[in-house]
Amino acid sequence: MTDIRQNGAPSAPPSPPEFAEPSLSKVRPSAQQLAVQAIASEALVAPASVTAVASAPLSVPALPPSSALAHDLALAAAGSLRSRVPAFALMKECLRVQSSAPERSALARVLGREPLHPDALSWYRGAVGELQVARVLGKLDPRWTVLQAVPVGSAGADIDHVLIGLGGTFTINTKNHGGKKVWAAGTTFMVNGQKLAHIHHSTFEAQRAARLLTDATGTSVSVTPLIVLVNPASLARKMPDVTVLDATELLRWIRRQPQMQTDATVARITWAAARRDTWTTLVDDGAVPAKSPGHVEDDYEQQFAARRAEVDAAQSRRRAWSLLVALAFLSGVVGATLLLAPFIPEILSKLVGGL
Repeated sequence: MTDIRQNGAPSAPPSPPEFAEPSLSKVRPSAQQLAVQAIASEALVAPASVTAVASAPLSVPALPPSSALAHDLALAAAGSLRSRVPAFALMKECLRVQSSAPERSALARVLGREPLHPDALSWYRGAVGELQVARVLGKLDPRWTVLQAVPVGSAGADIDHVLIGLGGTFTINTKNHGGKKVWAAGTTFMVNGQKLAHIHHSTFEAQRAARLLTDATGTSVSVTPLIVLVNPASLARKMPDVTVLDATELLRWIRRQPQMQTDATVARITWAAARRDTWTTLVDDGAVPAKSPGHVEDDYEQQFAARRAEVDAAQSRRRAWSLLVALAFLSGVVGATLLLAPFIPEILSKLVGGL
């Protein structure tokens, strides 16, 4: 994969530096610290050869030139793809579609009419789901690295979440099927009786990630796909080909994973995964790695947060109106009962007498 610099001239991406296995201690450094330290020191010590996921023999690649090394170190220190906000592509598309929606009238606002354009609803729900899963992943041990909305390929696609740690490397496909019944078995994934291709897509996504990370690190990388559901009404599983989890199960499931990678392997994969040119040839998709004041990513995040607050407010108003109508109905029933109370015995006697 070529690295398209700002001047448009392609150049071969630098080979990853070797990462020395850190000495054991009671407190392990984070994967980010290991990666930055390894790049800065230009370590040439080969990592331990025994690992459950790197089957290819490990060679010692040439270090990048000093200028490229400085560039990589700057990217690592700034965060590179680490800084991307979750659900970036979904928020961006939701806001684009929503921009064509007419403004609601004052009456519509008071009544709590849905502010989202119908075509923006699916993008909105997807973004909300990814944001919720991102919050869960944010509770993990700092030795885990989480990359959000990783751009991949040249068609504008992205991977919802990439997770790298001692327990393995994972791609997470988040699906917001709130209030719907989900059934998964083998290669079949059904939502309210409708078959969807989630398992096929998740498998392809993990295979592509494994290939790209293997190319970038020079060693075999295994990637496990996960499908994480947000607020399903029910979830039935019968040995699906891909692990399917409710978002409420995700944290516990990850913490229970056995160690599958060494610290050095984690550092090597993290170094490669944080680089944009590992995943895509696109120079920029509207979000550069490092944030800064007024950054476009911040703008989208703030706009989406404002839109979400508007949606939540509309839902609250609709609930309030529904409650008010229900109370009015009950009050009417109670009031009518009280008015008719003196006549109820006479009415009942006539009804009984007429039998």
